Amino acid sequence: MSVLPATVAQRVSPSIHAAAVVGVWLLVAACAGWALVRVFGLDTGGLVIMLISFTPYVAFGSVAVLAAALALRTWWAAGVAGLAAAALLACVLPRAVPGHAVATAGPRLRILSSNMLVGGADPRSIVELVRRERVDLLALQEFTPDAERRLDAAGLADLLPHRVSYPIVGTEGSGLFSRYPLRDDGLRTQRSGFTQARATVSVPGVGGVAVESAHPCAPSSPTMVACWRADLIDEPPATPGAGLRVLAGDFNSTLDHTEFRRLIASGYRDAADVRGGGLRPTWPFDGTPVPPVTIDHILADRRAGVARYAVFTVRNSDHHAIFAELVLPAG
Repeated sequence: MSVLPATVAQRVSPSIHAAAVVGVWLLVAACAGWALVRVFGLDTGGLVIMLISFTPYVAFGSVAVLAAALALRTWWAAGVAGLAAAALLACVLPRAVPGHAVATAGPRLRILSSNMLVGGADPRSIVELVRRERVDLLALQEFTPDAERRLDAAGLADLLPHRVSYPIVGTEGSGLFSRYPLRDDGLRTQRSGFTQARATVSVPGVGGVAVESAHPCAPSSPTMVACWRADLIDEPPATPGAGLRVLAGDFNSTLDHTEFRRLIASGYRDAADVRGGGLRPTWPFDGTPVPPVTIDHILADRRAGVARYAVFTVRNSDHHAIFAELVLPAG
C-alpha cells in the first residue's frame, strides 16, 4: 500500500505547529493591513508614508506568506493571504509591463535627470551619458557652483549650450541644460527650501514645452512628512487643456504614495511606468542600508508618447540617473 508524503502540518509537533500558525497569522495580518493602506490610499501617517515605499517588496513577500499558509493547511489564513497578495500584486506588477501605446511619429525630446549628491557626482559620467544618449534636456538636482564648473570643464556646455542655472552650496540647487533655446521661467522655491529650476524649451516642430527640475523634500523621518506633503502639493499639475509640461527629477516619492499618484492624475504619465521600467530602483546606491526604491521620475504630459526609458549609474552619486525619450505631438 502506498503512503502519501506527510504534509508540513503532519510532520511537526503540535506545539511547533501551533507556533507556526500564530506566526503565519501575524504575517497575514501585516500583509492584509498593508494591502488596505495601499489600495485605499490610507498612507497619511508619518511612519506609514515612509514604509509604503517598500510595497513591491511586501507584494512579492506576500506570495511566500500565502505559500506558508497553504503548507500549514490554515485555510482561512490562506484565503486572507491570497486576497492580500492579489491586491498588492495588482498594484505593483503593471509597472513591469509596457502599457500605453507608444506614439511613433512626432518630434522627439530626450531627457536625462540626475541627483548629484550635494554636487559630488562625477561630471564625466553625466557628460558621457549626455553624449552617448544624445540628450536634449538635462535636469539636475543637488546642483552646486562647483558641480557646474566641473560639468563645463568636462564639456557639457559644448553639448547643451542653453541653460537655466541656479546652483547653491548644499542640497537645494537645481539646473536645466538644453540643446534647444530656453526661456528662464524663474526659480520655484519649495516650502522646504529646495529649489526647482523652471524653463520653457523651444523644441523644433512643437513650440514651447514647460519643463522643471523637481525636488521635493524627503519623508526621511515622521517629522519630515509634513514638509514632503507640502512640497508635493506645490508641484505644478499637468495642463492637458493647454501647453505641454514635463517634470523630471528626484521626487522622493514612489508610485505607491497617494500624494504622488494625485499629481500624476492631473494629466501626467510616468515614463518608467509606461515603458515597463517602474520597478527599476533609483536610490540608494551609496551603501545606505535601505532596500532600493524608485523615487526618481520623469512625468510627461499624457499627450506625449514614451519611446524609451532607461536607468544609468552615475559615479559618486547615491541616485541612478533616469532617461526617457518622449514623442511629442506636433505643434
